[in-house]
Amino acid sequence: MNRRSSSRPRRGNPKNVAPPAAGHKGSGKLRIIGGEYRRRLLPILDSPGLRPTPDRVRETLFNWLAQACPGASVLDLYAGTGALGLEALSRGARAACFVEKNPAVSRALKDNLNTLDARGEVVAADAAAFLEGPASPYDLVFLDPPFRQDLAAVSCHALENRGWLAAVAYIYVETEHELEPDVPASWERHREVRAGDSTGRLYRRTASPPSDGC
Repeated sequence: MNRRSSSRPRRGNPKNVAPPAAGHKGSGKLRIIGGEYRRRLLPILDSPGLRPTPDRVRETLFNWLAQACPGASVLDLYAGTGALGLEALSRGARAACFVEKNPAVSRALKDNLNTLDARGEVVAADAAAFLEGPASPYDLVFLDPPFRQDLAAVSCHALENRGWLAAVAYIYVETEHELEPDVPASWERHREVRAGDSTGRLYRRTASPPSDGC
């Protein structure tokens, strides 16, 4: 779930700010940093713990992923505001799947996708349950689970073992700063960024896809 927002609500309604959907109480704005939707501002809900990954971290991350985004299939687990998946779509990703179990948050994310007319779908489901289902391989995965619930390592190994990753894939994992998650041996840590109480690590997978039955 994307980093819970320190964004401040803005006054007025600048022309590039979409109004909150009916029935959705906005608490702040998510800014798309680069690409097709650059500088678009989208409403985010007033929901406990909900916050997008900070702008500085997203800018750094997507500089690293500049060559990986165009044409990529993207999975945004624990999506929350969808900040990472939306940024990837803005920068040329082919399509994105957002997994978010909170019904109100998932509806708000759908509204923002519709506002942008972006190529994405939202699955209102628990991420662990989603990973147990039928798999499709993704080129780029964002994994940002709630802190201190022991979800990162389990999710990482499910991605690897159940066929969710393309033969060559990038996986971004954001955790509490004191935790270095246990990841599959086929993942090589590519880059790392620290922001506040979180650390983001970008891994590159280069193993062959899992055989049938894994």
